[in-house]
Amino acid sequence: MKITFSFVVVSAGFAGILSFSFLALAIGSEYWYIIDDNRPNYTEDSHSGLWRTYEGDNVYSFTANTESYTDLENHMYNLHTVIAVLLPLSLVMLVFGGICGLVSSLAKSSSLLLGTASYILLSSLLTLSGVCLYISYSQQAWQETERRMGAEQMAQVHTSFGWSLGMAWLSFILEVLSSLLLFLASRMVGPH
Repeated sequence: MKITFSFVVVSAGFAGILSFSFLALAIGSEYWYIIDDNRPNYTEDSHSGLWRTYEGDNVYSFTANTESYTDLENHMYNLHTVIAVLLPLSLVMLVFGGICGLVSSLAKSSSLLLGTASYILLSSLLTLSGVCLYISYSQQAWQETERRMGAEQMAQVHTSFGWSLGMAWLSFILEVLSSLLLFLASRMVGPH
């Protein structure tokens, strides 16, 4: 079976659309981090997203009132801000990458396809950076909470990453796939 240029660019487009959808779903959802608190007299489950944290019936938004923050709290707030910028920026870049991919595939221009593939690869690096920073942020927040509350109290608290983070990982993988397919399409067209 011979792989055609059309098949490659349609596959790249499909991977790009799925990547955009998964990242948009991840950014908009509230299940990045899940906390199952089994301490006596405190059996509330919590989960958080990029914008809010839910603890039982209470909802907390990330706010910018940093005047009374300690140095560590300022560091955590700044880390969260970087994450909240990187992931939506990657989403916007995917939109422009999709437009460029459509134009370059219709023009069958090797240089445009190569540029678009590189651009989408850059976008995937932003997604990867945002996801990795979120994991680091969560680990630092856990360590600080354990330091404040003590290891004995925290032994009854179980945490896990939620499906929102999984969607962001899938988005990253699909961005890389889309980029690789566009690189292949560029090679199939040859120099123009």
